[in-house]
Amino acid sequence: MATATKLEVFDAKGKKAGSVDLPEAIFGAETNVPLIHQVVTAQLAAARQGTHKTKTRGERSGSGVKPFKQKGTGRARQGSVRMPQHRGGGIVHGPVPRDYSQRTPKKMIAAALVGLLSDRARANRLHVVEGFGIADKPSTKTAREFLAQVAPGNRVLLVVDREDVLTVLSVQNLPNVHVLFHDQLNAYDVVVSDDLVFTKAAFDAFVEGRAAKEDSK
Repeated sequence: MATATKLEVFDAKGKKAGSVDLPEAIFGAETNVPLIHQVVTAQLAAARQGTHKTKTRGERSGSGVKPFKQKGTGRARQGSVRMPQHRGGGIVHGPVPRDYSQRTPKKMIAAALVGLLSDRARANRLHVVEGFGIADKPSTKTAREFLAQVAPGNRVLLVVDREDVLTVLSVQNLPNVHVLFHDQLNAYDVVVSDDLVFTKAAFDAFVEGRAAKEDSK
């Protein structure tokens, strides 16, 4: 059975409010850098629209007649003003719509995420908080001051529960904070962040979800 270590949980005032277990299977795995690179590259490729398109000479507007006669001018023969060498002509070997997505097995995606979470935990860049102390209405100032105390990194990835609307509204105007729900956590967003902050509810839901997936195998 996988062992677990402890991680302190902080309250809205930045004081210790308990601890949570870090399951070895999720936060104690080896970090496979080539695997993470492959998964992140595939994720970025899948995000490309692939709608780029240039027109060939057959798709360009313009007359199909010769711009001048074949012989007698001393110039190179030309068949159409839609040829690539003419202004406004077609493009040779230009891009066409394509699908950039790569097939990535689910086990590889899961292993990359687990490796990154383990790396963040070992580097003390993983934080769990009870909440932001925002009860009635959103407060960007409160969220900014609290995150500066808990996660001083330049880029913060905040993972929240889907019902935590006030927290989402409070941080949405902070340029250095990116928000995800616990079931949206992915390798790319973890890679590009300096600190990873879970709310207690989101952390519990994430760990429970991962455990359920492991049990179903």
